[in-house]
Amino acid sequence: MSANESSDAGCRSDVRPSNNTCHQKEMSVTASAISMTVGIFSNSLALFILVKSYSRARIRSRASFLLFASNLVVTDLLGHIINGSLVIFVYSSHRRWETFDPHRIVCSLFGVCMVFFGLSPLFLGSAMAVERCIGVTKPIFHSTVLAPRHMKRLLALTCLLAVLVAVLPVLLWRPYKVQSSQSFCFFHMEEPKDWLDVFLALLFSVLGLLALLLSIICNTVTSCALLQGRLRHKLRSRGRSYHIEMICQLLAIMLVSCVCWGPLLIQVTILSARNKNENASSSLLMVVRMATWNQILDPWVYILLRRAVLRKIFMLFQCCWSSKSHSLHHWQCSMLRTSVKTSNSGASVPSDGCCQGRFPLPDTAVKSIT
Repeated sequence: MSANESSDAGCRSDVRPSNNTCHQKEMSVTASAISMTVGIFSNSLALFILVKSYSRARIRSRASFLLFASNLVVTDLLGHIINGSLVIFVYSSHRRWETFDPHRIVCSLFGVCMVFFGLSPLFLGSAMAVERCIGVTKPIFHSTVLAPRHMKRLLALTCLLAVLVAVLPVLLWRPYKVQSSQSFCFFHMEEPKDWLDVFLALLFSVLGLLALLLSIICNTVTSCALLQGRLRHKLRSRGRSYHIEMICQLLAIMLVSCVCWGPLLIQVTILSARNKNENASSSLLMVVRMATWNQILDPWVYILLRRAVLRKIFMLFQCCWSSKSHSLHHWQCSMLRTSVKTSNSGASVPSDGCCQGRFPLPDTAVKSIT
């Protein structure tokens, strides 16, 4: 704390003896502002695409999926706006929490927003995976029992659970604590007072890991069911295209969540199991920065992995494969003509008929080729 205060004083003085520290803080504010701007733009674009697709949806299962996806993008958008504004405010105030937040109101708000906007995408991703798993494996049950009002209730339940976990430390009079890096507020990771501080941190990490595990299981079952239906030709072409689009998006969301949120959840679990966490600040700051990329990468899943884009990619691969097959076909024809001319020099075989079947091959040529 004293090092931060001295560096801040150097930045405010006329002499400015610590130019490197001031430059680092300016870079931190700039990086936070750029990340916030990119996140808002990406999520706004993805929300526009999803709302447009939701208005045109005719299949109930697709409408339910788009409803969850739209709420996921809205949550990421609000997370960028609120958390990004708090981060810029903290860095612009030189991270002097005792000056601008003597009653820890901003810190409590910061901690609640970090936990809520962290757990909500994980819960929504697992709910989307469960809904798609039921829609693919039990389509009759999904279409007859799971009405749109049930999907909306499930959506409200996931948001309510995230809110409850986020405000639980405040309700139990264990408010969030400013970390040693003075950059954000989180659970009592460095010096937990008793078992309650450890329980709150473990509750956050265990629920997040369970949501990731549920997404992995449901997406695996859904992918296997789609592959089995593809092999047995049980799915219609139009329904199969919708299912393939949704499962591609779910797999991408799951991969992004595991890469971005997995290290933070595992790190919180490991640090909570220790008695003393001297190096918790630096490790937590690194994995928290990794977790913020989840809200930037999520919208690009819906922007890039759409049916139109997937169809163009498939056509591109098909064209490349067709060109390779065509060149291989010509090479085989040329080799066949060479073998025929070598084995039967007296027979005249047209150059354009060996592969088109217009002129039959002599018996001696066939025997020699065989």
